[in-house]
Amino acid sequence: MRGKWGRRIAAAVIAVGAVAALTSGTAAATQGYCGLSWGSLPKTAAPSTTGELTGVRGGRHQCWDRLVIDVRSPGADGYTVRYVDQVYMDGSGELVPLRGGAKLQIVATAPAYNEAGAPTYTPANRAELVNVGGWDTFRQVAWAGSFEGQTTVGLGVRARLPFRVLVLDGPGTGSRLVIDVAHRWE
Repeated sequence: MRGKWGRRIAAAVIAVGAVAALTSGTAAATQGYCGLSWGSLPKTAAPSTTGELTGVRGGRHQCWDRLVIDVRSPGADGYTVRYVDQVYMDGSGELVPLRGGAKLQIVATAPAYNEAGAPTYTPANRAELVNVGGWDTFRQVAWAGSFEGQTTVGLGVRARLPFRVLVLDGPGTGSRLVIDVAHRWE
């Protein structure tokens, strides 16, 4: 009897310890790397205002890489950002090759042309909108077109990592669609 109960008590102690370890691990995972709690699910916002896309640029932070899409209008806030298997060119459906283990498709409700159809942003190199060589997370930023009032950009990243999307005021009277991708999960 003593052996049977001893094994049961030992199993219970191990189970309680495992639950405690999982619980403390879950709390730590909720906060995440650098205190981030972003996740990797799609992020979408319906537009309340639109404006013309005027630039694409990037930046590096201690905990994430940042992509910035400049829009001529204040408060231009419509977007869909999500991980996809492949990014395709707007209009033609042609594949946009991207380096990296994962691909983010960024669709901004901001055309890269004005009401007269004249371009407001013309990338010098459609395959390399931002030089991200040597960056922690980004592997490539590529143009995927501007068609029917929206612009698509493909972002090749090292792996499927947490990201966030912000709409910020400026520069000047414009606004910025900001996509931050964490360097790692934890």
